[in-house]
Amino acid sequence: MDFNRRQVLWAGGAIGAAALLAACSGDGDTSAKANAAGTKPKKGGTLRVGALGRASAITRDPHGTQANESDYLIISLVHDTLTTPGAKTNTAPRLASGWQASDDLKTWRFTIAKGAKFHDGTPVTADDVVWSLRRLRGTPSGASRLPGIKAENIKADGPGTVVLVSDYANAELPLLTRLTTFVLKKDTKDKEIEKAPGTGPFKLEWFRSGNARLVRNEDWHGGEVLLDAIEVKIFESPQSMANALLAGQIDVASNVGAVAARTAARRKDIQIIRRPNDMAMPIVMRTASGPFADPKVREALRLAVDREAMVKQVLSGYGTVGNDILGTGDPAYAKDIPQRVRDLAKAKSLLKEAGFDTSKTYKLVTTEDISGLAESATLFATQVREAGVKIEVVKQESATFWDKTWLKGDLYTTYWGTNDSVVFLASKTMVSDSGQNEAGWKNTAFDAAYRKTIGTKDAAARAKVLHGLQQIEHDASGYLLWGVADGIDLAATAVHGLPTLPGYGRVQLERAWLAR
Repeated sequence: MDFNRRQVLWAGGAIGAAALLAACSGDGDTSAKANAAGTKPKKGGTLRVGALGRASAITRDPHGTQANESDYLIISLVHDTLTTPGAKTNTAPRLASGWQASDDLKTWRFTIAKGAKFHDGTPVTADDVVWSLRRLRGTPSGASRLPGIKAENIKADGPGTVVLVSDYANAELPLLTRLTTFVLKKDTKDKEIEKAPGTGPFKLEWFRSGNARLVRNEDWHGGEVLLDAIEVKIFESPQSMANALLAGQIDVASNVGAVAARTAARRKDIQIIRRPNDMAMPIVMRTASGPFADPKVREALRLAVDREAMVKQVLSGYGTVGNDILGTGDPAYAKDIPQRVRDLAKAKSLLKEAGFDTSKTYKLVTTEDISGLAESATLFATQVREAGVKIEVVKQESATFWDKTWLKGDLYTTYWGTNDSVVFLASKTMVSDSGQNEAGWKNTAFDAAYRKTIGTKDAAARAKVLHGLQQIEHDASGYLLWGVADGIDLAATAVHGLPTLPGYGRVQLERAWLAR
């Protein structure tokens, strides 16, 4: 599997139209303040957090292939990215206190936060950031993490400013720095990475077999950190993690899924933290060739789905209905595009017009990588049978799926957690030359709308073009997005201030605190 893709999947999306040209400040607090209603935040205590991972996939490299959520959580607490998801605008300052674009939207200047230091007390410089971004850019998936930016076009301008020059106008460039732009000291050797000091709100005290203890960084540039420490414990399944929470062995079960939430709903001693628009779970229909290349066939399948039933049964109601546009958490998401609803008569008519062979059985390939994915494939197959389409669900092992099926299959399930930006997902999966074009979709009108969107400085004009891009995606792409899952954390009642934003926002635990 391309685990770098999973990093993108977890990391988070875009900046809002109103914040295209300059960063706002003080917008990084994504905590669930409702948890602490009427209670004054308290300093101290150790938060025990469960996170998913496998011992065989452990990594310590911030720019490496992080297959484990547990690793990503630890790295995100120790190392800062340049920007971060925000509550008021989608992109907020982190290690960078602000950013500014040139008139042509090709050159971006990022200012390093005042007082930013590594854990050993050394000030963070532009040279450290440049070296780190170039190192990131040189990884196997670095081009997709910083598209349009060559390593030689990442430079320092004095000790506190980093300049990134894109090959093309890109008003969305700051969103790229929300991903894995973790900053290390310049010239850190690979063999020293595991012990390299970070700049984040917590310092690594120890790491053992995927488990870790991190202690508060008293000098963090981002403000006061309340917890004394965070202990991260690795779990191989959501079930074992949820059981550990119920047994009092951990305080938070991170990203535990709808099944565990449904069980915990009956417990008064457990909080359910929901993060809307967290995980898009589309079905991919190959448009380049094969039985689903005809737009009429794809439209028929979209009309054959009972989306409300999918959300109710697959997600236990912990989610929302999708409308075949990725990026439902984007502030500029086109909610006025009419919602597709089930219409079996029209679906049958379209299949007949297309000459679709209903005597054949077609394979839908899926995995059990995330909760509900395989179940969604099974229910989809049952529903479209009513329109005359026979589907056989084929479950593949994860490694086989990502190597043999992803980007190649005619019909398969996929998932994206970077779901707060329409443009981000378009750039990754739908533009004709995108490296992860899951449906093999090539649409010149869509490509033109994408380029015009990211090259438009005026917010109102930009929103209009983005709306048109979404309409094209809704009408013609290879995606059938039936629903979007909530991100779900379970927590003991003593835990307050947990993040509520999706994607990368959910690993920001510096504002969490304990009322005990």
